[in-house]
Amino acid sequence: MTSVTVMVPMSIRRRGGRKQIIGPDGAPIRTGDDVPGAAETRGDPALVKALARAFRWRRMLEEGRYASIRELAAAEGVDRAYVGRVLNLTLLAPEVVVAILEGREPEGLTLTSAMDLPTCIWRERDQ
Repeated sequence: MTSVTVMVPMSIRRRGGRKQIIGPDGAPIRTGDDVPGAAETRGDPALVKALARAFRWRRMLEEGRYASIRELAAAEGVDRAYVGRVLNLTLLAPEVVVAILEGREPEGLTLTSAMDLPTCIWRERDQ
């Protein structure tokens, strides 16, 4: 009996609590369960959810549904400081938002690190 060993360069990375297989080209390997035509993002689920919340909360404040961050936080059942930190994500440059949604965010960028970065670096392109 002869055996053949096949080596496939790949790595397993955690993204938003999920394990993802990354192929040799750096792109995630898709499984047969992926539904064609479904609106899907390859971004970190925690970052994507926070971005969605941030823009939703900003819209709610701009429309006058809530008069303050404190009122919004009470209605959403979250801490006021958390709402403020998440709202800072709306200051991201559009290119950074697209990169996050496409899963092309810089290596090591997590929700915690994104919320803790000084907001002055987000819109460098406007200066």
